[in-house]
Amino acid sequence: MAPTQARTSGLFSGLVLLSVGILLLLHNYGHLDLHEFFTRWWPLLIIFWGVVKLYERTVGQRLGSGGGGISGGEVLLVLGMLALMGVVVAADVTKEKLGDRFNDIRGDNYSFDLDVAPKEIPANGHVLVRTSRGDITVRSSDDAEIRVTAKKNVRTWSENEAGRIAKLVNVEIAKNGDTYEVHPSGYDLSDARISVDMEVAAPKKSALTIKTEKGDVAASGFGADVGVTNQNGDVEVRDTSGDVSIEMRKGDVKTSDTKGNVKVSGKGGEIEVSNTTGSLTVDGDFYGPVRADRVAKGVRVVSAKTDLTLSALSGHLEAGSGNLDIVDAPGNLSLRTRDVEVNIENPGGKVSVDNRNAQTMVRFSSAPKDDVQITNSSAGISLTIPGSSSFEIVADCRNCDIESEFSGLAATKSESGDSHLAGKYGSGHAAKITLKTSYGNIELRRTTVALPVPPKPPAPPAPPASPRQPLPPPSEQ
Repeated sequence: MAPTQARTSGLFSGLVLLSVGILLLLHNYGHLDLHEFFTRWWPLLIIFWGVVKLYERTVGQRLGSGGGGISGGEVLLVLGMLALMGVVVAADVTKEKLGDRFNDIRGDNYSFDLDVAPKEIPANGHVLVRTSRGDITVRSSDDAEIRVTAKKNVRTWSENEAGRIAKLVNVEIAKNGDTYEVHPSGYDLSDARISVDMEVAAPKKSALTIKTEKGDVAASGFGADVGVTNQNGDVEVRDTSGDVSIEMRKGDVKTSDTKGNVKVSGKGGEIEVSNTTGSLTVDGDFYGPVRADRVAKGVRVVSAKTDLTLSALSGHLEAGSGNLDIVDAPGNLSLRTRDVEVNIENPGGKVSVDNRNAQTMVRFSSAPKDDVQITNSSAGISLTIPGSSSFEIVADCRNCDIESEFSGLAATKSESGDSHLAGKYGSGHAAKITLKTSYGNIELRRTTVALPVPPKPPAPPAPPASPRQPLPPPSEQ
């Protein structure tokens, strides 16, 4: 029976080696971030180990050998593979955090100006600006041509060596089909010692695409679509009329005064969007905060733990790592999240909130006109509405209390500690309110409507002036 045990143990060892090899291969080719993978999915290792051991036990019982036990060799193998992947993750994190210091070790930075001949293009042509390293600034122009001002940066130990390397670096404006490309040339783009900063002027009606691996990007004034792909750096887009699409890997995003739709995807840091007559879509993992002000056609935020849809935003939205604040959302609101404290002020349409493990607070400035549904788990709910409202309410919570400030609406509590409240308040059109949570209290608060201050009575008219008496004639002496 010993050979059966050896075969089953060999199955586990082979699967471990195969899985680790696949993960490392995906990591090397940039399709998998090991640090992020293990941060979220490390329990899969235990599940994987358990499934294999259950299989070994099943096979062993069929063959009468038992099997399924955990051997010391297997434990050492798992620990060794974890240590190997830990070294890979640590090396990547160290390289990312200390990249600038390593650059400093390679020498000093020397800069050289570069003149580029302008090139005429159609007023509505497609312009592509790309580089591997360097800042890119693109602004609109009323001229039907592309103009480029560039600066070559070389990090070496001596100015003579930098000059020799920079002499080969150039910037080209080339036509490729219907696209006019602006890009550096004359050197190996993977050479980390060289970067090229470019300031580009292109026709205002041009569709614009910008691609860079490392560097900040700024674009302004364009009347057509703008697309940006940036692996490492900040992006700012302002005063545009077309749609804006930004794909990030690391860095902050800022857009302002845009008339089209704005979409930000990938992962990165802060996002700030203001004054958009279109919509805003954020799809990815941004550790934030994500801020939005005055987005006419609504907001859509999709991340690992949040799915938010607003049909309109006339006020402010801010989403951080543990909080979500929404102020003045006149349209419908739909939110599904977890581990996030939610604070919604002055919604105007239908409200649907599904939260877990964090407090949810909703406050209406005026009487709700549409349905309100709030579901929570392991946390409380607080709903505040004006005393002049009319509504039907059903509220339930498990092992908790329900507190109501509306007369005639009182909760009942069962022997097991569950609370229930149902009833109608006010007259006229009644919005339907549904509140449900577990292991958290429900608060139904009431705001009073401030009465208008009566106008001051008019001041009494001034008494008429008495007629002046004529002076007596002078007496004769």
